[in-house]
Amino acid sequence: MATKADATMGHIARAKGINPPMVRGPPGTKLRRTLKGHFGKVTAVHWAGDSQALISASQDGKLLLWNAVSTNKLKAISLKSTYVMAVAMEQSRGAMVACGGLDNLCTVYRVSQPDNAMEMASHDGFVSCCRFLSEDRILTASGDSTVLLWDIPNGQPIATFAEHKQDVMFLAVSPREPTTYVSVSVDRTAKIWDIRTPKSAVHTFSGHEGDINGADFMKDGQTFGTGCEDGTARVFDLRANNQICKFGKITEGEGLSSVSFSRSGRILFGGHADSNVLAWDVLSDKASPAFTLNQAHEQHVSCLGVNPKGDALCTGSWDSTLKIWA
Repeated sequence: MATKADATMGHIARAKGINPPMVRGPPGTKLRRTLKGHFGKVTAVHWAGDSQALISASQDGKLLLWNAVSTNKLKAISLKSTYVMAVAMEQSRGAMVACGGLDNLCTVYRVSQPDNAMEMASHDGFVSCCRFLSEDRILTASGDSTVLLWDIPNGQPIATFAEHKQDVMFLAVSPREPTTYVSVSVDRTAKIWDIRTPKSAVHTFSGHEGDINGADFMKDGQTFGTGCEDGTARVFDLRANNQICKFGKITEGEGLSSVSFSRSGRILFGGHADSNVLAWDVLSDKASPAFTLNQAHEQHVSCLGVNPKGDALCTGSWDSTLKIWA
C-alpha cells in the first residue's frame, strides 16, 4: 500500500474502502447562458450570496451587475479608470460592490447609489483582488506585495499583511472562518493568514514553479486550491500543512488564470489561457482533467467561479463575454 507521503487522494480513499462514483462530465455539463454587454476584456467576476446575481468587471470601464438566470443587466457602474483588475460583491445583502486596478485604489460602491463612491488609497501598486468580510471590512491584494484590511466607513487601512516578496495576485476568504484567508503571489507561495495577527502568516505553502494567479477554499475551510502560470493546479490541506494533490503538467508560457471548487469539493475547475476550462477530480489518481469544456470561450479565460449554491459555474474571458455552465 502507498504511504500517505506519496499517495494520491484516490489511493487514500480506496485504501479506506471508499469507491467514489465517476465524475459527470459533458454532455451533462452544458452552456446554459451567455451574458453579453461588455465591450472590452472581462477581467474579474464575483457571485452574490444569493447565487443568482453576479458582478463583472471589464476593461471597457464598466462594472455590470447581472441576473445570471434571466441574463438581464441590473446595474451598470461607470469607472474612472478602465484598467480594472478586481471586483467583489458583499455577500450578506449584496448591497455593496468594490473594484480595483492599475489606479492603485479600492473603490467601494453602494449598488443603490453608485455615484457616491468611497475611494480608498494606500497601496503603492495595482489592486489585483478584493473581498468583503462584511459591509464595514474589506481585504485588498496588491502589486506592492501586501494585503490590506480596510475600515470601509472611514476609508482607512487598519492592518497590513506584508510577508510576500512579490506581487500578490489573489486572495480567498475561508467560508467557515472569515478571520482566515489565503493569499497567492508571483513569489510562488500561498500564505494562510489570520486577520487578528497580521504581523506574520500562519503558514506558507510552496511548490509551484511560476506566478500563482488564483485560489479558492473548499466549503469546509480546511483545504484550498491554487492555479498557476506553470500550468498546474494544486490542492493544499491546512491540517496536513502540505500539498495533497497536483494536477496538470508544467508548461512554459501562460497557464491557469483562476480556480474554483465545486460545492462538494470533488471538482476543481481551472480557467486556462488556451480558452479551455479544465475540471479535475480531487479523488482521482490522474493529473489529467476528468473533463474539459473545450473552447469554452474564443479567447483567454480570465476568471471563473462556482456560485455559493454550487449549481452553476460562471466563466469570464477576454472575448468580452461571460458564460454560465451547469
